[in-house]
Amino acid sequence: MNTLKTWFLMALLTVLMVLMGSLIGGRGGALLFFVIAMGMNLISYWFSASIAIRMTRSQELSEHEAPQLFHLMRRLTQNAGLPMPKLYLTPSPQPNAFATGRNPANSAVAVTEGILQLLTPEELEGVLAHELAHIKNRDVLISTIAAIFAGAITWISDILQWGMIFGGARDDEDNPLGIVGTVVMMIVGPIAALLIQMSISRSREYKADATGARICGSPHGLANALVKLEQAAHHVPPIGMKPSTSHLMIVFPFKGAGLASLFSTHPPIQERVRRLREMRV
Repeated sequence: MNTLKTWFLMALLTVLMVLMGSLIGGRGGALLFFVIAMGMNLISYWFSASIAIRMTRSQELSEHEAPQLFHLMRRLTQNAGLPMPKLYLTPSPQPNAFATGRNPANSAVAVTEGILQLLTPEELEGVLAHELAHIKNRDVLISTIAAIFAGAITWISDILQWGMIFGGARDDEDNPLGIVGTVVMMIVGPIAALLIQMSISRSREYKADATGARICGSPHGLANALVKLEQAAHHVPPIGMKPSTSHLMIVFPFKGAGLASLFSTHPPIQERVRRLREMRV
């Protein structure tokens, strides 16, 4: 089922890119953006893990550097029947974590510096189990592709904005909308990408919470961790994180970041915690 969802997402984002190109540059723009989208689909499928890692500036960890993290992950992968993923450290003080990769054999789990300082071993185990659940449920590829396209659409919108400031846009016969199309896509493009991110993340987090609780044998560590992470997200700035990768994280990282906090890609923490506390593993 998730394979079908992945292909559907890739097609949907390709259509969005072509529409952007058409409104900006007419037939020529549509063709150019179609070629760009196809290239992005191929790259994001085969190199999804490395791209997400680079977008967050994460660095691979060795067992010597983080023995407890490796110990916890090795036990959890045995419980889940999964291969050991690569482990990465994200240079951000905000406590958070994410998983990426196109399949379990090519997966990675990244944790921030802040999460290692905040959580107890039991809580950290719950978070790692949640990320393994994303890998086990095979939804990390979908999330990473959405992050890559969201980042590209945001980048294109920024270019359009600077182009409007310094060079303007012109109407021509191939693009009758001209400047109108450019302005529309500057506004609508990022919103459309955000809506896609929200629809993906909100539907998968509840399932990953439940699967993660079963992997580690208890829902309590993850429930307690989510409460702490939610509180930290309100007070610790998401340094080094980008809105385009927000839906990859276990909690929405921009709780206190102005307008960004109004567009959370995650379901309410209170509801996630309630469901976990009512679980019988």
